Amino acid sequence: MMGTALDMFVAAVRGDWGPITSELVAKCRAHLDALTATEPTAEWLASLLAERPATRELHREPDSFMLLAHAEHMGLYRPPHDHGRAWVVYAVQSGALEIGSYVRVPNAGGDRLVRRDTAILRPGEARAYLPGDIHDTRCLTEDALVFRFTERDLRHEDQIERKITRFVECDGAWVAPQS
Repeated sequence: MMGTALDMFVAAVRGDWGPITSELVAKCRAHLDALTATEPTAEWLASLLAERPATRELHREPDSFMLLAHAEHMGLYRPPHDHGRAWVVYAVQSGALEIGSYVRVPNAGGDRLVRRDTAILRPGEARAYLPGDIHDTRCLTEDALVFRFTERDLRHEDQIERKITRFVECDGAWVAPQS
């Protein structure tokens, strides 16, 4: 028995899992690309599309990777942030998501962000962000379903370890928060 596309995704990632390498990131991205091609009639995906939860955990590997789904709505903006020590892959199942990437530049008044580029992810596209990469997201369509694969639990990384940086706007510029 083959199982669902979600089951096959988890099995494929488990088979590839190990310390971060270029090859591992590329394989996880490819597995996520394939997951976005799931027929919308598949029970697990049809449920997500009907309910459109803000966040739903689709899989959690003990002490390891996670897969989440996020239903987004037009204009939903997540300001610049990093994911601490973690790496992530975003993939769009439906709709469109704009992702800006930034570089942190030292400044006399504190670190500032400079936007490097912007990418628009559409259905079937995935993009990886490595430890320390800074990005923001904005939903460009009436609604979107986004998969977020993370190599660890980001809530723990954020709330317990305090490793995630969320930048703040100050006088029209994104800056590192004051400690």
